[in-house]
Amino acid sequence: MIGALGENLGVLSLANAQAAALRAGLDLIEISPSAIPPVAKIMDYGKFEYERSKKEKVAKSKVKVSETKEVQIKVGTGDHDMDLKAKKAAEWLAEGHRVRAELFLKGRYKSMGEEFLKERLERFLKLIPYAYKVAEPVARSPKGFAGVIERDLVAQQKREKESKPKNENQ
Repeated sequence: MIGALGENLGVLSLANAQAAALRAGLDLIEISPSAIPPVAKIMDYGKFEYERSKKEKVAKSKVKVSETKEVQIKVGTGDHDMDLKAKKAAEWLAEGHRVRAELFLKGRYKSMGEEFLKERLERFLKLIPYAYKVAEPVARSPKGFAGVIERDLVAQQKREKESKPKNENQ
């Protein structure tokens, strides 16, 4: 049992705890029902609800929603276009999103050699200037070939540390 001022009142029976709350003019709130013995506190119920909602809001604000963004390339996509798409994928990775890179196949491209197509998509992934780890390896998908990557913070920090001394020497 915890008193209105935060002091420990020890183990009390339910009747004694309710009487103490009544004397204080506050509510008896069960804080931890699963503990043995259960923990209760004497306080204003409105204040208790307000504090709980504030904690929930803070917890919600700290949670960052991560989306899966998609980059679609084709067999005939030019080098410059692939560079632009790789930069965009790097931006998304820096924001914390997962990136699904898809090699879109139409018509006769579907019958091309699987190794060539996988190599084409992996070559695109190598163009991305941000450290990433493979969440789902390159595999056949309904539209062609696809792979999912997500950021690798440890590798990115290491990469940034290595690039700083080079820039300072120039």
